[in-house]
Amino acid sequence: MLVHTIYDIARVANVSKSTVSRVLNNQSNISENARQRVLNAIEELNYQPSKLARGLSNGFDAIMIVSRSSSTTNHNPFFSEVIHTISKRAENENFDVILQTSKNGKDEFDKCITKIKEKMAKGIIMLSSPANEEFFEKLDVFNIPIVVIGKVEGQYNNIISVDTDNFRDSYRLTEHLIKYGHQDIACLHSSLNYHVSIDRLEGYKACMNDYGITAREEWVIDCGYTTDSAYKSAIKLFSNNKKPTAVLATDDLKVMGIYKAAAENGITIPKDLSIVGYSNSSFSPFLSPSLTTVEIPVKKLAEAATDSLFTKIKKQEIHMQNIIPTRILNQDSVSNIKQ
Repeated sequence: MLVHTIYDIARVANVSKSTVSRVLNNQSNISENARQRVLNAIEELNYQPSKLARGLSNGFDAIMIVSRSSSTTNHNPFFSEVIHTISKRAENENFDVILQTSKNGKDEFDKCITKIKEKMAKGIIMLSSPANEEFFEKLDVFNIPIVVIGKVEGQYNNIISVDTDNFRDSYRLTEHLIKYGHQDIACLHSSLNYHVSIDRLEGYKACMNDYGITAREEWVIDCGYTTDSAYKSAIKLFSNNKKPTAVLATDDLKVMGIYKAAAENGITIPKDLSIVGYSNSSFSPFLSPSLTTVEIPVKKLAEAATDSLFTKIKKQEIHMQNIIPTRILNQDSVSNIKQ
């Protein structure tokens, strides 16, 4: 199949290559007669403009998804579902999607800057919010819309936040345990380099403090980002002389680790140990007993983030801070130990 170029269009329309380029880019400095000849030639030759060539001059119709390093996302269904939802929405806008991963924060920043300067993307969606917002400060000056799925504390011109209220959700989960008579409550959390991890831990601590309960230091454990590390932390909890009656798990990987450790150590849920946590994956409904949980609205977060990005790309007015509501499902993993 013969592929025509703008040189062929210029020849058929009897105009210069620069005139063809101005028509393709919808520029106004061209006569109506010349424009019509070019359009007729495009139709005659069935010309399909090169997306690459157009992108090199005007910037690509693409958005970039900035994911965390694989060491923090491996086997975490949240990220795959978010990426799928964003990609589907981008297709409806006829935008391509660039997925960027990185080794560390500096690598992530350098890659972002390179792609921005090369006009590879007209907007960015970040799948998490680092606690150190220096990253946002440096990107904000490039005047490209950036939507963060997570909390943003600073005030920026181009950084938009779409999040749930992680502090409140952890507070409510901890309070639920306390109202069922629990005071010996542990917390398995992630490393504190992202806002979400900090807020979920602080919600637990604030609730314990408000009810006059001391959180035991050895029961508050950083489990990293894997089911295996959560499993090992749960084993550590169970081996203490003084054992908790309940535990808050700050994501579903930790929930899985606790359920596995309990099953292997003869600990019955909720008779021996009550569990509350977060669920944002398809396998949570298969837990037995069913988990009392905050449902993370993953699809809604991704849709809101993508809608916000395209609204900003189109230079329309938009809220810079957006909170997506959540709900607690009160199921079978908590026992009432009130006397």
